[in-house]
Amino acid sequence: MPNEQDRPGEYDAVLGGQNSIPVNAAVLGGIAGVKSRLASPIVEVRIAALSEALKYGEVGLKLIIQALHDESMQVKISACSLLKDRSEEKIQQHLQNYFPIFEFDVITVDAYGKENSRRKSWVHYFREDLGNGVVLDMVYIPGGTFMMGSPETEYGRQEHERPQHQVTVPTFYAGKYPITQEQWQAVMGNNPSEFKGAQLPVEKVTWNDAVNFCQKLSEKTGKNYRLPSEAEWEYACRADTTTAFHFGETITPDLVNYKGSYPCGSVPGGLFRHHTTVVGSFPPNAFGLYDMHGNVWEWCELYRHDGYNGTPSDSGACESGSDYRLQCGGSWLDHPLNCRAAYRRCDSAGNSSGLRGFRVVALQQLPISPSSLR
Repeated sequence: MPNEQDRPGEYDAVLGGQNSIPVNAAVLGGIAGVKSRLASPIVEVRIAALSEALKYGEVGLKLIIQALHDESMQVKISACSLLKDRSEEKIQQHLQNYFPIFEFDVITVDAYGKENSRRKSWVHYFREDLGNGVVLDMVYIPGGTFMMGSPETEYGRQEHERPQHQVTVPTFYAGKYPITQEQWQAVMGNNPSEFKGAQLPVEKVTWNDAVNFCQKLSEKTGKNYRLPSEAEWEYACRADTTTAFHFGETITPDLVNYKGSYPCGSVPGGLFRHHTTVVGSFPPNAFGLYDMHGNVWEWCELYRHDGYNGTPSDSGACESGSDYRLQCGGSWLDHPLNCRAAYRRCDSAGNSSGLRGFRVVALQQLPISPSSLR
């Protein structure tokens, strides 16, 4: 039993061996200890140090701002959580420059389509400048594991949505909205859409057209843009939910642009708009993505004819060897059950209509060089 005077105090420096420093251990006291832990190779240690940095005023705030440049997205998100509600102009400018976010409400509804929860949330995104004031917002989607397909108990379930299976999806960025007509025009120089409007989703595009757009966008920006795989699309749509829709077990015309004259479960028929709507007109999911249900079908990368038997357990696209390509999400002319997260349909890569659009994904944002924090 060591003597009491030999036992290290709360803020004593400790010379360790090969073992990792515990996440909440105070190895060095004061701001020096915070700086030491922020240099740790262990992400959890760096995150724990950020909260302590708040105790040290301007010096601590500077350390948190510097953490916006950390190589770990988890650390960046933790730093942003501590900074986003502060009113200092300098802090908000750093957030805007190096870790921009947007805030929104996440809504769920009960079986009758009545709102039963609403919570504030925020996500990180980066903005792509397409020229002439046209931008493309790409939202950070944290990687994770989910159950792809629909459970046997889901109303409206189709045979090709089975068997439900676990899939792991790496981190990626997804378009905040389906590609709009002004974005298409900025990249392609034309507008094929049936329903004209700068902020309406582009439609009447084939799968081949969408792939060509991704190629031209990649050339224009220097990033690798493409269509989402089916797993990426469904994972992004669900946003950590397990219900038929990210809103819950049902939807209403106040939440989604579909053929609202059809009932959806206990929700009676209602408004049918007969056309596309401006992107972002309805509430987003918990990942900050809009119009994942309804408005326009969204082309995905590749398609597989049968159900999910033999599909990979990661987010890779399935080769089919055919001309048919997958579409997800439903449209303004579709029955609500066709707008479910698990619903999948296919069409020839060369077909187009006023029902079909797409959104893009990118694997990562190009790194931004830190600037002086004077």
